[in-house]
Amino acid sequence: MRFLQNDLKIKPLARAETIPSDWYTDPAMNAFERKTIFDKTWQFVCHISKLSNPGDHAVASVADNPVLVVRGSDGSLRAFYNVCRHRGGPIAVEDGCGVKALQCKYHGWTYTLEGHLRGVPKFDRTELFNKKDYGLVPVNLDIWDGLIFVNLDEKPAPLAKFYHGISERIHPLKLEPMRFHQRVIYDVQCNWKVYVDNYLEGYHLPFVHPELCKLLDYAQYQTETFEYYSLQHSPITPEENIYTSGAGTAFYYFVFPNFMLNILPGRLQTNLVLPLSHDRCRVIFDYHYNDTESEIARKKIDDDLKYSDWVQHEDITICEHVQKGLNSKAYTKGRFSVEMENAVHHFQSLLKTYYKKSQSRSSKRKISK
Repeated sequence: MRFLQNDLKIKPLARAETIPSDWYTDPAMNAFERKTIFDKTWQFVCHISKLSNPGDHAVASVADNPVLVVRGSDGSLRAFYNVCRHRGGPIAVEDGCGVKALQCKYHGWTYTLEGHLRGVPKFDRTELFNKKDYGLVPVNLDIWDGLIFVNLDEKPAPLAKFYHGISERIHPLKLEPMRFHQRVIYDVQCNWKVYVDNYLEGYHLPFVHPELCKLLDYAQYQTETFEYYSLQHSPITPEENIYTSGAGTAFYYFVFPNFMLNILPGRLQTNLVLPLSHDRCRVIFDYHYNDTESEIARKKIDDDLKYSDWVQHEDITICEHVQKGLNSKAYTKGRFSVEMENAVHHFQSLLKTYYKKSQSRSSKRKISK
């Protein structure tokens, strides 16, 4: 990708313009961002409560690469490319529990839970073949507060660097003890950055989410930015509601490049935004709760799922309209509200930083040749 140097400049919020519309609409951006951003950042897979026992496993897609996370016989979690070393078949096509071994769904090659090749049907006559050379290819894995992440980069920055300070800020709330309850997936007809931009500001709340404004104390809604994440937070209104009876704070964390933590008393909702093309994205919602068994808890969970689905459809509608506007002849760049859109500016500045790093690496490769 080629960029105008002025478009890559990071200016102070009060003087900055939004990123150009073609960064949302150019089909070439999808492949460029896959290599520039998603190949090199920590990507969420699931909460550890989904993988409690040996043989429990979860599948994910990271920068169009199939990935598998599995709990080994020794109790350790490991991540691998979900790709058989024979002819590229899938080791798993969906999440699963308690398997004794991993078996390719194409030709039946079998691997241990630790990724070693064990069974190779009808390969007795193949010469110069050593099973030790054909184990599953590992992927970097790390855990933060019960959340499992993978990274395709050879030497990624520590995961803790991206989440530093969050656990302390939300104390006494803890995420690790929560239990996974349900996954809900939405496909949205917009570029992934449109969805992220929308998440990162409360500017649109009175116009798009009037019911949500009744839940939050909008007058005290604040946004803060940190090195790799931003936080929007608000007290919950004192009136009794589906989340609490007059107490608590709503924390909305965005961690670069595409992960959200929506934290309310007794509940964690994670959002993972995956690019599908230049004008389509998939948003994966995982719901986690402290209590999923009691009758009162089940009623609250049902209310939460219905309420969240309503809000999500409001967001989908406006994001799809914005994508059409970005494609129009009427729009190229906009400006930021200093009061309400500092997190959007922060996100777009990080994008520019990663884009520039990619250009620098590309220039060095050309010089070395």
